[in-house]
Amino acid sequence: MEKTLIILKPDTVQRGMAGRIITRFEEKGFQIAAMKLMKIDKGLAEKHYGVHKDKPFYPKLLEYITSSPVVVMVLQANNAIAVSRKMMGATFGSNAEPGTIRGDFGLSNSFNLIHGSDSPEAAEFEIGLYFGAGDLIEYNKAIMPWIYDHSGSKPE
Repeated sequence: MEKTLIILKPDTVQRGMAGRIITRFEEKGFQIAAMKLMKIDKGLAEKHYGVHKDKPFYPKLLEYITSSPVVVMVLQANNAIAVSRKMMGATFGSNAEPGTIRGDFGLSNSFNLIHGSDSPEAAEFEIGLYFGAGDLIEYNKAIMPWIYDHSGSKPE
């Protein structure tokens, strides 16, 4: 199963919506492999968002992501990255389609509720920033045969 890092950002936590968003992922069929509430410090934020260092929004991004606690999760599913990004919706809530997380809960072009890895390489890097080797838990969920068709060579 593919893994992705999801961050429920400061605005999600402050608005009391973390549970509702986690429920969406669980109802879709994602499995939680790791999860914690934390406050991201400036050093960690600089490592995570370093790719944006030269962009004009970078200082505001660091200020925002370090302003309040976040919920950080590793979720897994078949095609976890593509599916989670589709569930999140367009980057800005004002442009996101209804039915997506940002489309249903966001209006701001600065506060966008949620982060999700955009590639397998990014997921591996980002998961390593927030979780150590023993932090991810592998377990079997009894519901999995009802989420994926297991009749073939791989779950679909």
